[in-house]
Amino acid sequence: MTAHPHPTRRAVLSSAGIAAITLCLGGCGSAGPDAAGSAGPATVPASEIPIGGGRIVGRFVVTQPTKGTFEAFSYLCTHQNLPVQQVTDAAVVCGRHGSSFSLADGSVLTGPATKPLTRATVTANGDTLTIS
Repeated sequence: MTAHPHPTRRAVLSSAGIAAITLCLGGCGSAGPDAAGSAGPATVPASEIPIGGGRIVGRFVVTQPTKGTFEAFSYLCTHQNLPVQQVTDAAVVCGRHGSSFSLADGSVLTGPATKPLTRATVTANGDTLTIS
């Protein structure tokens, strides 16, 4: 029997399927309901959080709704547990389905989400904020 110098179509498709399953098993389940807590704490300089806005830091959203007041939330939208995409000067925004959340308390401003963002803890040490 002679070996084929080129892989068969079946071998290529089989390899691609195995690779796709491996990738999914490694990453598809990582954004579950407790993903924010499983990532451990995140740190950011307070000076990098804009007044009347915020930033996504690791698996958290950190906001400064008023000068010197910092809030933090899980970055997972409560509609489908997918990460939010941006923080504007008006809201935390999940662009996937249009949900937006308050910078001050994470409450729902526009749906389809019906529950607020999950709160996280912010601890200040000098100019460094630790979020957990």
